[in-house]
Amino acid sequence: MSAGGGVHGGHVEEGPVVPTGSAEPPGLGHLEPSTATARELVTALVAHGVHDVVLAPGSRSAPLAYALQSAEAAGWLRLHVRIDERVAGFVALGLARATASPSARPVAVVTTSGTAVANLHPAVLEASHSGLPLVVVSADRPHEMRGTGANQTTDQVGIFGSATRSAVDVPAGAPGGPRLEQVVTRALAAAQGLRTNHPGPVHLNVALRDPLAPAAPWAPGAPPQPRHVVAPAARPGAVVLPPGPRTVVVAGDGAGAEARAVAEGGGWPLLAEPTSGARAGANAVGPYRLLLAEPGLGGAVERVVLFGHPTLSRPVTGLLSRKGVEVVVVAPRGPWTDVAGTAAHVVGAVEPRGRDDDEWLTRWRRAGKAAQAAVDEVLTASGRPLDGLLLARHVARAAGRGDEPRALVVGSSNTVRDLDLVAAPWDAATLPVAVANRGLAGIDGTISTATGLALGLEEPVRAVMGDLTFLHDAGGLLRGTLEDEVDLQVVVLNDGGGGIFATLEHGAPERADQFERIFGTPQAVDVAALAAAYGARHVRVEDGGELRTALADPVRGRSVLEVPVDRREVRAQRSALAGQARAAVRESLRAGTRA
Repeated sequence: MSAGGGVHGGHVEEGPVVPTGSAEPPGLGHLEPSTATARELVTALVAHGVHDVVLAPGSRSAPLAYALQSAEAAGWLRLHVRIDERVAGFVALGLARATASPSARPVAVVTTSGTAVANLHPAVLEASHSGLPLVVVSADRPHEMRGTGANQTTDQVGIFGSATRSAVDVPAGAPGGPRLEQVVTRALAAAQGLRTNHPGPVHLNVALRDPLAPAAPWAPGAPPQPRHVVAPAARPGAVVLPPGPRTVVVAGDGAGAEARAVAEGGGWPLLAEPTSGARAGANAVGPYRLLLAEPGLGGAVERVVLFGHPTLSRPVTGLLSRKGVEVVVVAPRGPWTDVAGTAAHVVGAVEPRGRDDDEWLTRWRRAGKAAQAAVDEVLTASGRPLDGLLLARHVARAAGRGDEPRALVVGSSNTVRDLDLVAAPWDAATLPVAVANRGLAGIDGTISTATGLALGLEEPVRAVMGDLTFLHDAGGLLRGTLEDEVDLQVVVLNDGGGGIFATLEHGAPERADQFERIFGTPQAVDVAALAAAYGARHVRVEDGGELRTALADPVRGRSVLEVPVDRREVRAQRSALAGQARAAVRESLRAGTRA
């Protein structure tokens, strides 16, 4: 360790809190080392654009907690307190999603030492694969206590492995001033991908020695001046795509509005997932997955322009894997999606050169409308009981009305796939903010993500999920009595277990004897009692009319809308729906040929 302190090897070396000759940050004075470090760190985070911090309290992180509370009182930031670190991580993730864009605002989550840090791992992984600027600040024991058996002490350095864009260990008593400022500058630049176009989570592991409570309160004064040290790297220029090959635009999760603009500029069909941010406009095809098996549609595709991260449909995966199809991957930042290794070009942006012949687009539009009409006919048949598909249709229509809530969080598993299958393209003017944790497609933290989104947008949010996703994050409903209320409606499709597995090979009739326990995982939780325990209102609906009414009511406070359904026929229902839609598509193609 160098005597004078310094930064090397990813670590800030020991040294005085404020180096000789450096400017002392306002309001710090000569303080306890841990208090001074915490206040400088909070000051630097705010200066670099952090406006929301989620805190899961603990003793070792106390200097950070005191500093954050004082900073909030001075109007520097918003502080959100959660008792469960996994919940805290996903609340921070939801806050980051509320500003998701090429210049998304970083959000910090602060924990104490030990298992508290490990509980952030699912949120860190999702942030890594979704490219969200999550800033983890973990308190740690000082170096002399590590490896000694001291309470709540483990190896926190590099605990998230390759998931972080930057990981720094800040020793107790680390130099303040420019050295600590530089650590934060580099970490926040990495989180936002300013130099790499590859945003994601970063980890600041901060060792703190006793005393952990400040001797005197902190009055921070005016917020620090914003720091814009690192200029963003320039985005690559657009590659021109000439007309000619029969082209479709595939927009996966997080694709953004550019996918729609390219499809419309080139006169190409748009196959957009509901959380792509592009499922709107005249070129969007609703039940596109049902068209990909048709020789005159999916079978005739010669070029795919791919945006985002498509994960919902095996037919799309098959298209991207097919020999003879030119795949152009548009990846404006960092890694790109190319599961089959078939990408012919990976580019930062594309620009169509003129429009293709209208016959190709007309064929897809006609078939898409026929499939959509067939889906609607099946779902609106007299006497049809509520199921996941019908719920998805009602939710999609409510989201597209342009009323509050305009934000929709969709759980993984069947819920997002049902929405993808039955939701007609939305009107561009009322396109909802539809998000899902599709980076790793886990069911972790869905309620907490929706809570963070509501806090970030400062408006109502509706979240739709299955019962297992709901139970996995039921603690996300908890609101401390001193914390801000959110307007969040959680719609729970309660089919008493894991319905998605019934649609996969595990749900085949010949596996029925093995299925229920190890895949169906039946449960009989009293959702009403669980919601009440967390202080959320509960409504149970039994039919489509009640569901429409409940979805039309204003979303105020926390509520749980329970929709009980029977999952025994889920496999047969989806198979029948797909068969009827494909028959309608084939008839539309025949009619088009005759015309």
